[in-house]
Amino acid sequence: MDFLLNPIGWLIIGALFMLSELIIPGGIVFFLGAACVIVAAAVYIGLVTTWMSALTLFFVSSLVLIIALRALVGRFVEGDSTVANTEEILDEVDELVEVTETIGPADKAGAVKFHGTIWRALGEGEEIPAGSTARIVARENISLLVTAADPIEKHLD
Repeated sequence: MDFLLNPIGWLIIGALFMLSELIIPGGIVFFLGAACVIVAAAVYIGLVTTWMSALTLFFVSSLVLIIALRALVGRFVEGDSTVANTEEILDEVDELVEVTETIGPADKAGAVKFHGTIWRALGEGEEIPAGSTARIVARENISLLVTAADPIEKHLD
């Protein structure tokens, strides 16, 4: 275990960790490399004299660096993230649907058929009878919020 008391070895391992951050992004591996450099310095100046204290310093300094500095560095370095269309509701709003189960009055739920699937539907207080057409206003979790469609609209779509 004498190799753990070689500062050159700790520097080489630290450099490899830091370079591997280019291949494995995430910010963790870089801090492991920085901890290796800290251990190399401590071994070189004589603060660490046993392999057990070298490993302990490595684990403690790694943990401290990751916890203390990762969030700080994350503020300055942006990640590569893309956000696709997370607003699926945009595809549903203003669509006409067939009411399959009477909706309302008040907050009584009913059902509508939308793209071949039966959805739980809530009205805005008025009664919308089964067999009529409704317009989607919004989605609340797994329910569609609908209003009665004008009879003329039924024939336009």
